[in-house]
Amino acid sequence: MTFQQVLDGAEVLANSGDPAVSSVEYDSRRVKPGCVFVAMRGEASDGNRFIDQAIQAGAVAVVTDSALEKPRPGLAWAVVPNGRRALARLSANFYKKPAERIAVTGITGTNGKSTTAFLVEAILTAAGRKSALIGTIEYHVAGKVLPAPHTTPEALDLNRILSEAVGNGATDAVMEVSSHALAQERVFGVPFDVAVFTNLTRDHLDYHRTMEEYFAAKRVLFEGCGTDAPRAVVTNVDDESGAKLAEFSRKRSSVMLKYGWQRGDLHAEKVEITTRGTRLDVITPAGKIAVFSALIGRVNVYNILAAAGACYARGCSAEAMAAGIDALACVPGRFERVDCGQPFTVVVDYAHTDDALRNLTALARELVSGAGAKGRVLTVFGCGGDRDRNKRPLMGEAAGRGSDFVVLTSDNPRSEDPLAIINDAVVGLQKTGVKYSVEPDRRKAIGLAMGEARPGDVVLLAGKGHEKVQLTRAGSMPFDDLEVAREALRAAGFECAAAKAGT
Repeated sequence: MTFQQVLDGAEVLANSGDPAVSSVEYDSRRVKPGCVFVAMRGEASDGNRFIDQAIQAGAVAVVTDSALEKPRPGLAWAVVPNGRRALARLSANFYKKPAERIAVTGITGTNGKSTTAFLVEAILTAAGRKSALIGTIEYHVAGKVLPAPHTTPEALDLNRILSEAVGNGATDAVMEVSSHALAQERVFGVPFDVAVFTNLTRDHLDYHRTMEEYFAAKRVLFEGCGTDAPRAVVTNVDDESGAKLAEFSRKRSSVMLKYGWQRGDLHAEKVEITTRGTRLDVITPAGKIAVFSALIGRVNVYNILAAAGACYARGCSAEAMAAGIDALACVPGRFERVDCGQPFTVVVDYAHTDDALRNLTALARELVSGAGAKGRVLTVFGCGGDRDRNKRPLMGEAAGRGSDFVVLTSDNPRSEDPLAIINDAVVGLQKTGVKYSVEPDRRKAIGLAMGEARPGDVVLLAGKGHEKVQLTRAGSMPFDDLEVAREALRAAGFECAAAKAGT
């Protein structure tokens, strides 16, 4: 492929040269001889600072979004108005437009994206389809499970993954599409076949500043990002923003599917939630589907409805929907239980917003009261550093109102002082009058909660879920809530089986 072929369709202000190219990169550390280096301004750094480093590594062409950069002698050169859009076009061209050769389902919303994506993948598998999954927890492609550096990867990495999936016979791709990715146009040029909206609650306001901006970023998935609007839209009309999107998409997309607890094209009947799982009838435009899921709680009823809507739009049968939902035993870090034979329940969950904490503690309360016992809800949580400070007291209040005992600790403090973060959250916690302890060391906090637990209690370890590291001023260090919980239970004399691979 030549430089001009790779540039095809990109917005170009000026360009020269047409050498053969062997790869496209935006990270100068990955550049190899024959590469096109895309120098673009990012959120934290400017790739234009590394042009000469890329040339030294063997780049034969440079695409820059800086008019201040002067062409280097003997090198192919292009100037573009938008670096990320250029990266998306070049990446798609280099990998022969894989997103146009696979049906892509995009899922966005504050909560529920990961579980919905796993459910969609399971249903597609039951329907005999081969799919790739891209999301917060991990990526699934060509039979491999890969770590997920970002919920939604940069355009180059995304096209590389989709190309590999297509090459291995995939018919579908299921993607979580974050608000950051939409705002940064990482999915520019990706034609989504189905777009799913779960809900919108307060999150990421350190980046989007206002809820209006946050919603506007989510809405891009339904407008089309450099493409037409999605063919089919599936949206939660029990959520105010979801109802707005239904109206927004009514004339833009040819298929509109609304879902809700008791209303919509897809809704639930005969819901039974127990400690063993959830049984319900999913009502679809094609009729009723009786399903059982190992996932529990009201939030998972919504996730099941969202996934059923997406797969209905993809032409999956009722049998495939029931089988796929039944086949998914758990989602890593999403209400994931730690069982070492202890007489109380220990759960690891990714809940890291006030709304997610409310849902999590409400589910735990259902479990302890449903058993007819006098179990308590004990919650360990913290708030992320370098993120929206205003949600910290809201999280503290949500944890306090839903729990009988709270251990306030660190999550990922990043560059902030953990005690300063805790001081922000404790304001909301104190409003509730709940009994609580403060322990900045998360390992000790988990041990403290385990020591406090009595038979019949539910211990919630909230905030980090599937994450395997903790981010602090000192850098990234290994930390897995599941493993730390097992360590604490072993120390208390319980027998813990070896962790399963991948958990």
